Amino acid sequence: MAEAAGPFIAVGMTAGGETDARGLRVAIGFPSAVMLVVGGIVGVGVFVNPAVVTRSLHDPTLVTLAWTLGGAVALLGAFVYAELAARLPETGGDYAYLRAAYGPLPAFLYGWTLLLVVQTGGMAAVAIVFARNLDLILGGGVSEPLIVVLTLAALAGINLLGVASGNGVQTVLGAIKVAMILAMVVVGFALPAHPPAMVALPPARFGGLKGFGAAMIPVVFSYGGWQTASFVAGEMKGARQTLARALVVGVLVVIGLYLAVTLACLKALGVDALAHTLTPASDILSRALPGLGDRLAAIAVGLSALGYLSQSMLTAPRVYFAMAADGLFFRQVAALTRSSGAPAAAILIQAAWTALLALSGTYEQILGYVTAMNFLFFGLSASTIFVFRRRARMGASTAPGGFRIPLHPLTTGLFILACALVVASTFWAFPVNSLIGYGLLLAGVPPFLYWRHAVRRQPGPFAGAPP
Repeated sequence: MAEAAGPFIAVGMTAGGETDARGLRVAIGFPSAVMLVVGGIVGVGVFVNPAVVTRSLHDPTLVTLAWTLGGAVALLGAFVYAELAARLPETGGDYAYLRAAYGPLPAFLYGWTLLLVVQTGGMAAVAIVFARNLDLILGGGVSEPLIVVLTLAALAGINLLGVASGNGVQTVLGAIKVAMILAMVVVGFALPAHPPAMVALPPARFGGLKGFGAAMIPVVFSYGGWQTASFVAGEMKGARQTLARALVVGVLVVIGLYLAVTLACLKALGVDALAHTLTPASDILSRALPGLGDRLAAIAVGLSALGYLSQSMLTAPRVYFAMAADGLFFRQVAALTRSSGAPAAAILIQAAWTALLALSGTYEQILGYVTAMNFLFFGLSASTIFVFRRRARMGASTAPGGFRIPLHPLTTGLFILACALVVASTFWAFPVNSLIGYGLLLAGVPPFLYWRHAVRRQPGPFAGAPP
């Protein structure tokens, strides 16, 4: 073990308090874990995507069906990840599952894409949304780039104080977000039904089955993110039980929220108006409170965006930390601060890269690349269940845990099939973006080979990393 120096301690060392196997502080309980799941899924899309889906399908029954099917896929995913969490409650989530089942290369490629485009691209887009809504709330004149940088710096600073600090802020922001969404739903249902708009619906980009598949892309994108809670599994109290229960409860909460928002929008605005608007939340609130709707909607969207950023700043850096602890990333990223036990370098790298993407505007292209990659890794992570169960039958060391997927292998197979269909639909509807996304994924192979070679040559705390 290398000697600790300065304000940092090497991976695996502790500085007091209960810690996990990698030295991270254990401080997250069940209520906070549920809010981590909810906060990882619900971003700003809940205020916009009901209109996007309606614009594609033009039928309230099909719109509701799309959101219901998306919720079913998310629930199947929650079941899968609940068993994975019970079997392998380690820091890093998907990274840990893929590493344990298939080795370091697919695990590294997951972390590579998470940092390069998936997590940071989404955060960059949400940071811009937050800055624009803050500008609207304050009446204009705000420097959006400055707000983006200050917001990311503030959230990074909060998380540098430790997991308790970061978790406390994201729990509060998550609770406020849920309360605001419920308030909008109540307002939407309380308004009288909107009369049908006497305007032509915008033409659908795709028709038939392809159109429904294209409409499902924003739906499944909106439901994505439940897996991020597993990134901090090592810092949860009683992680095997806590995370498994939180995943199922959190996804059920989100399904209820999304269906309620969709039905409230359809009831308050009608399918025609909903298909034409870009701001359904503002339209609903403007009907209830004329003159205040835009500002109230901006507050709701802004706080929701801030809650998502807070959750992401807490969770995703743990993946990069775990990669570095295995010798598959810069060694310094595996260091923990002596005072708070936080993975400081991992947090700062994510904040800096997110800010760069936001300020450069490249996040707009990146968002088109991520869906196919996301669901490839969802399906691949789900397939590890079969590996772990086979090893358990053979007497290997993978612990069976407490939660088991209902009706496995049928439900697990359905989730993997759903992931494959999403990937196929994304390629079908957006082939260029999907190919670029996979090109970025494969671009991670040379860095992997470099770090893999380096760790075999360097002694110290990284020697003996998983083969």
